[in-house]
Amino acid sequence: MIELGKTQCLNVVKIVDFGIYLGTEEDKVLLPKKQVPQDIEVGDALTVFVYRDSSDRLIATTKTPKLELGQIAKLKVSEVGKIGAFLDWGLEKDLFLPFKEQTTHVEKGDICLTALYVDKSNRLAATMRVYDYLSCDSPYVKDSAVQGTVIEINPDYGVYVAVDDRYFGMIPKNEVFGKIQIGDTIHGRVSKVRDDHKLSISLKQKAYIQMDEDSSIIYHAIEKRGGSLPFTDKAAPEIIKAEFDMSKNAFKRAVGRLLKEGKIEIAESCIKLKK
Repeated sequence: MIELGKTQCLNVVKIVDFGIYLGTEEDKVLLPKKQVPQDIEVGDALTVFVYRDSSDRLIATTKTPKLELGQIAKLKVSEVGKIGAFLDWGLEKDLFLPFKEQTTHVEKGDICLTALYVDKSNRLAATMRVYDYLSCDSPYVKDSAVQGTVIEINPDYGVYVAVDDRYFGMIPKNEVFGKIQIGDTIHGRVSKVRDDHKLSISLKQKAYIQMDEDSSIIYHAIEKRGGSLPFTDKAAPEIIKAEFDMSKNAFKRAVGRLLKEGKIEIAESCIKLKK
C-alpha cells in the first residue's frame, strides 16, 4: 500500500514516455521522467517519497523532504497568502501551513518549528501545534544543560518547550523570567525529570552558580549608575524584578555575596560601592 507523506521502497510496474509507475497494478504512483534513473527496468525497486502535486495527484519523488509524517522540523516560510503560509520543505511544491495551525503570526523568511499531518481532504499540511508530536523518551537527567524551542505559552502553567526540537519540556510559571515568545530558543537546565519522563526546565543555574552571576550583574549595574543603587535589599519584589529580572530572594543572596566580599555597603536607602 502506498503511504502518503512517507519515504518507502516501491517496485517499478510500468514504464511510460513521461516516467515510471511504482507500486502495484492496482495501487501505483507516478515518478516523473526527469527523476527516473538510467537503465531502470520493470521489477526494479526504488526508494521514493510520496506527496501530492499542484493538481492534488499522488506523485513520487527521489528527493528527500525536510519533514515526513510523525516528524518535527524547522522550516522556512517562503510565502504568505490569503489562507495561510507556504513553507520550503525541499520539494518542488511548497508545504501549506494554514492560519488555524499557526500558534503565532508568521512572515516571509521566518523559521517555524512544524509537524506534518494529513488534513480532512487527504492533503499534506504543516502545523505549528507540535505538542502531541513530542517524545518523552529523552536522554537527559536532572541538572543536564538543555536547549529548545518555545512552542506554547500558558499564563496559568508556564512555557512549553520542544527540547532539541524533539522532547517535551516545560518551564514552570514560577521559573519564567523576562520576555519569552513562541519560536524563541531557550537555554536552561533540567530541574526535574517527572514521573511521566517529561522535563521540567529552569532558566537559572543551580543556586551557588546563579548567585555568582547575579552578584556580577548587580555590581556592574551599580557601577553604571555612578556607584550607587537607589534602593536596598528591602525593596519591593516588583522594583527588583523590573530592574534586574530576578526574584527578591535571589537579589538578597547576591547582595549578601557582595557584602561578604567587601565590594558594597548598604546605607539607609541605597546600596553603594565600597571605596
